[in-house]
Amino acid sequence: MKVLVTGGAGYIGSHTVHELVERGYEVVVLDTLELGNKQSIEDVRFWQGSITDEGLLEQLFTQEKPEAVIHFAAYKAPGESMHEPAKYFRTNVGGTVSLLDTMARHGTRSIVFSSSCSIFGTPEQLPVSEDAAKKPESVYGESKLMGETLLKWYDVTAGIHYSALRYFNASGAALDNSNGEDWDYTHNLIPLVMKAAVGRTNSVTVFGTDYPTPDGTAIRDYIHVIDLAVAHVKALEQLTQGHPSAAYNLGTGTGHSVQEVITEAKRISGVDFKVEYGARRSGDPAAVWADCSKAERELGWKAQYGLETILETAWRWHSTHPNGFQEV
Repeated sequence: MKVLVTGGAGYIGSHTVHELVERGYEVVVLDTLELGNKQSIEDVRFWQGSITDEGLLEQLFTQEKPEAVIHFAAYKAPGESMHEPAKYFRTNVGGTVSLLDTMARHGTRSIVFSSSCSIFGTPEQLPVSEDAAKKPESVYGESKLMGETLLKWYDVTAGIHYSALRYFNASGAALDNSNGEDWDYTHNLIPLVMKAAVGRTNSVTVFGTDYPTPDGTAIRDYIHVIDLAVAHVKALEQLTQGHPSAAYNLGTGTGHSVQEVITEAKRISGVDFKVEYGARRSGDPAAVWADCSKAERELGWKAQYGLETILETAWRWHSTHPNGFQEV
C-alpha cells in the first residue's frame, strides 16, 4: 500500500515514516522542511511543499496515487498561535480542507489525523477520556478541534474514513539513536531539559511551584515517540480493514511532574544542571494525563515505554546530536 505522509520530515512524522517502511509500506512524504529535516527520512519519495498549495496537491495525487494519508503537517506551538492566529488557521485548517478535497477527488478514502490533547483545554476530571469536554485554550488547540470537525463532515459527505489521534506529550528518540527531536523547533520540557544538560543553555525554568500537586509542579503524560509511531500504523491498518471512523487518546495513562522529570534527567545524564523557578504560565493546567483504554481496546495498542526510556533515548540523541542531525 502506498501512503502519503504530510509533515513526514518532522519529529513524530519521521519516526512514523520509519515504522511504515519497516512494515513494508510504500511511503511518499510531503513537507515544507520549515519544521522538518530531510535527513530524517532518507530513502523515501519526497515532495517539498505545503498542504495549502492546491496545485501541488493535485499534481502529487495524480502522479503518486496514494491509497491512504497520515496527516501531520501543521504549525504546533500554542503560545505562538495566540500571536499569529491567521498562520495557524490558514495551514492547520485551510490546508486540511485542501488535502481532504484532493483526497475526495482522487478517491483516497482513509486518513489518520494528528490531533492533540490541546483540544480539551483544562480537564474537568482525570484521566482524560475521549468524551471529555472540548474547550481548547489556544488557537492551536482550536485549529486541531476544527480539523476533527472537518474529518467528521468529510466522512459524511465524501466517505473519507478517519482516525483522529489525540496525543499527549510526545518525547524521546529512536531506540537505535538514528532519529530524534530538533530542539530548535520545540518548546517542550524534555528537549529543553536536555539542552541544559548538554550545556547549550545555562538553565531550565520551571513555571509554577504552587500547583495543587504533590511537589507543587505541573503533571503531564509523557509518551515515547516510538509508541506514537506504532499507534499511527495500527490506526491505518484498522481503517484500511474497514473499521469506522474514530478518535483515540494516546498517552501512557500515568502523569509525571515537572520536578520528577528534572530529577530523573539529572540522574540519567549525570549532569547537575541549573534549575530556575518562575510563576505559572497562563492557561497551564495543574495536571493532565490520558485515559488510553479505548485505544487499547479497539486498536490493540498500549504504550510500551515509560519515562525512564523516554529520558534515556532523549539524552542519547541530544548528547550525540547537539546540532540536530549534524553529529559531534
